[in-house]
Amino acid sequence: MSANNDRIAVIVVNFNSGDMLSQCLRAVYSQSLRPARVIIVDNASTDGSVDIAEILFPDFEFIRLDRNTGFAAANNHAAYLAADFEWLALLNPDAYAAPDWLESMIVAACKNPDFNVFGSCMFISNSPSRLDGVGDIYHASGLAWREGHGHRVAKGSIESREIFSPCAAAALYRREAFTSVGGLDQDFFCYFEDVDLGFRLRLAGHRCLLVPDAVAYHVGSATTGGQHGDFAVYHGHRNLVWTFVKNMPGILFWLLLPLHVLLNLLTIVWFALRGQGGVIWRAKRDAVLGLPKMWRKRQCIQKTRVASIGEIWRQLDKRMVTPNPGSREV
Repeated sequence: MSANNDRIAVIVVNFNSGDMLSQCLRAVYSQSLRPARVIIVDNASTDGSVDIAEILFPDFEFIRLDRNTGFAAANNHAAYLAADFEWLALLNPDAYAAPDWLESMIVAACKNPDFNVFGSCMFISNSPSRLDGVGDIYHASGLAWREGHGHRVAKGSIESREIFSPCAAAALYRREAFTSVGGLDQDFFCYFEDVDLGFRLRLAGHRCLLVPDAVAYHVGSATTGGQHGDFAVYHGHRNLVWTFVKNMPGILFWLLLPLHVLLNLLTIVWFALRGQGGVIWRAKRDAVLGLPKMWRKRQCIQKTRVASIGEIWRQLDKRMVTPNPGSREV
C-alpha cells in the first residue's frame, strides 16, 4: 500500500462543540495528506457549531441526525457510509491534528502491515508539553487509563511500540477490521467504548501500534462536563463493567472477577466520599441490570476469539499500584 489519500475517510462526530469543531476541521483541511472524504456526523447539536462549519468547509460532508445517538452510534453510521474506503481516521472535535498527523499514520500503516489499528501521540491542548496519552492501558482489574497522561516529555523521546488500544479521539482503523467486530458498541453511548472496541479487536487477532509522529492536541471531555462530571462518571463506570464482562476471555474472567468486583466496590466508596455517591450507584446498578445482554454479547465474542489466553494476559497491565479507583482517563 502506498501513502495516498484515496482510501482514507476522516470521521468527526459533533455534539455542541462550539468553535472547537471548526478548529478541528481547519486542522483536517490543512493536512499534508488530504483525506479523500471527510464525514461530520452531528448528533442534533443546538449551538450552531455545525452551521458555521458547513459554511467554512463546503467540500466536507455533513450528516445531521435528528437526535443525540451518542459517540458510538454516530461513528458506526459514518463507517457504514464509508464502505468504499480502506481506512477510517476517527477524530474528536476537541482533537486538533498536527499538519502531518494523517500522513504519519498512513506511512506507519504502509510500513507495518501486521497492524490494523494505529494510535496517536496526544498532548493536552492548553499545555502542549504535557501528554494527554500515548494509548490506553487496560489493567487486569478492568480499570483503564491513558498512558502517560499529564507527564512532560522531551520531543522525540517516545518510541513506536505495540499498545493495548488507541484513544479514539485520534485513531486510525482498517475499516474491514473495525466492521468485522461490529464497530463501536452502541449500548455504551459514549466513554470506554474505544477501550471495548480495542479489546474486541485484539481478541479477533488485530494489533495496535503507537505512532509517535502522529501528533494531536486534545482538550478532553469538552462537551460532557469534564472527566469527573456526573455524565462521564456514569457512562465510564457503567461501561467499565460491561467491557470486562464482554471481553475478558476464558479462565482469566473467573480468575480476575474477584479483583474486578473489588475495584467496583472501591470505586463506589471513592465517589461517595467525593459527593457523587448517587451517580456511581446508578452506574453500577445499571451495569448489573445490563449484564444479561452483555453476557449474550460475550458468548458471541468469545466464540470467535482468535487471540490466545496467554496473548491477552501479556497485554494486561498487572502492576500492584495503579491510579486511584476513580481514575478513568479514557
